[in-house]
Amino acid sequence: MKTDIEIARSVEMRRITEIAESIGIKGDDIAQYGHYMAKVPGSLIDAEKAAKSKLILVTAITATKAGIGKTTVSVGLALGLNKIGKKAIVALREPSLGPCFGMKGGAAGGGYAQVVPMENINLHFTGDFHAVTSAHNMISALLDNYIYQHQAEGFALREILWKRVLDVNDRSLRSIVTGLGPRTNGLTQESGFDITPASEIMAILCLSKDLDDMRRRIDNILLGYKMDGTPFQVKELGITGAILTLLVDAIKPNLVQTTENTAAFIHGGPFANIAHGCNSIIATKTAMTFGDYVITEAGFGADLGAEKFFNIKCRKSGLKPDLTVLVATLNGLKMHGGTPLADIQKPDAEGVVKGFANLDRHIRNLQGFGQTVVVCFNKYASDTDEEIALVKEHCAEMGVAFALNNAFAEGGSGAVDLANLVVETIEKTPSGPLQFTYSDEDRLTEKIEKVAKGIYKAANVTLSGVAKKKIANAEAMGLSHFPVCIAKTQYSFSQDQTAYGAPEGFDFDIKDIVINCGSEMIVAIAGDIIRMPGLPKVPQATKIDIIDGQIEGLS
Repeated sequence: MKTDIEIARSVEMRRITEIAESIGIKGDDIAQYGHYMAKVPGSLIDAEKAAKSKLILVTAITATKAGIGKTTVSVGLALGLNKIGKKAIVALREPSLGPCFGMKGGAAGGGYAQVVPMENINLHFTGDFHAVTSAHNMISALLDNYIYQHQAEGFALREILWKRVLDVNDRSLRSIVTGLGPRTNGLTQESGFDITPASEIMAILCLSKDLDDMRRRIDNILLGYKMDGTPFQVKELGITGAILTLLVDAIKPNLVQTTENTAAFIHGGPFANIAHGCNSIIATKTAMTFGDYVITEAGFGADLGAEKFFNIKCRKSGLKPDLTVLVATLNGLKMHGGTPLADIQKPDAEGVVKGFANLDRHIRNLQGFGQTVVVCFNKYASDTDEEIALVKEHCAEMGVAFALNNAFAEGGSGAVDLANLVVETIEKTPSGPLQFTYSDEDRLTEKIEKVAKGIYKAANVTLSGVAKKKIANAEAMGLSHFPVCIAKTQYSFSQDQTAYGAPEGFDFDIKDIVINCGSEMIVAIAGDIIRMPGLPKVPQATKIDIIDGQIEGLS
């Protein structure tokens, strides 16, 4: 079989104006980025039309280093639905350069279920990530300048909370000192970098309903505390308008196409292990305005992406999925069942059965949100019929519908069964009213505990002294009504990345709190999770190159 990038290049793409017109968007309403990409204004959202669209969330069992394939399934389902005559659109997040050049090599789907042009999407795309990075770091520069220029007047901050960001994995930038050298270089102070997907500006981009809402949110960003303990926010710098100008194009969703020329919206890219893990509300609602069925995904496993999709994105937007598709693979189940990574492509029925504990936990959690759940088995070439049958039989025992997805190898034809099941399930047994894990009125510690104990199955939640202090600050600022966004490892329900399967009864430690007044969430950092990843021993960057004028090595 061809590589992902070879398949992507073999596709005969249609002009983006044709793609837009195929879903009812006039060519004059889009801003083209070349022949095959475009920006779409959020003003096209029609709430009445969007309310009639069927929203489908794609999530997965707990992530493993073997991969699960949510994006491939999301794209494949859109292809399958269009194959059976439904008007379906997929709405996804944008890839980050960090994983592309680090662990993953790309994030545009795979095989014959991709979004294209994949090279552009995986790299600079339409510049959204660069706009977020520039806007974020412009705030840093203007804050530093404000402190420097006003120090003679006695102005100072007791604590600076705002870090810088960069869309590259770089462990050396996690903790730095700025302002070294002569006095004209500014004040010497400790600082650091997070990766751009962890930026509060990224979260604001994904949660804002329009430019006015974005302005309000940027105004409210908490930068630090004054000497008297009162908060210091962006609005006091008088720079919100300038920051907004850097984001005026970035807030518009991006329209591209799939390998079978169906429409796809790609916009925003927060990670689910260190941020809220969902594409923009604007992109989702735009897709719902023009599609009868809209497929969207949330990052990593359902304990991360789906939980935040419901408790943060849906809470803030009023969205409610008609169905949730839970993706599972034999390789993933085997790893959760104790099969060594080196042996996961070998038959291991015992490992598969033991891995059901992880699958079952996610099913029950999703049902607890009021969701009707369909299990999608994402097929790999090494899978055996006997092991697939075990998964199908187990799903039947759980009372959950099951469908095989082979869109990776066959495109839309390989997802027809899944598409038919999705349509039938939504018609007969759609999801009920959305049930949140916690209420707005709960205290912040209660919200963290309800997620940790209810979703993860922790026995105890402990907070460091720093975390307790920051929660007290948040409550004193009247922010108790904010949802919580827990940053933790994607490889386990617990904070221990080696604890596969379905661990329970463990201690869950919150070591720090980030108060996001602009995106209106409280980020709780658990265990050793770091918001600036490092690079692996052999990064994907070593495999990416331009050969004979073409980019190679992306996947």
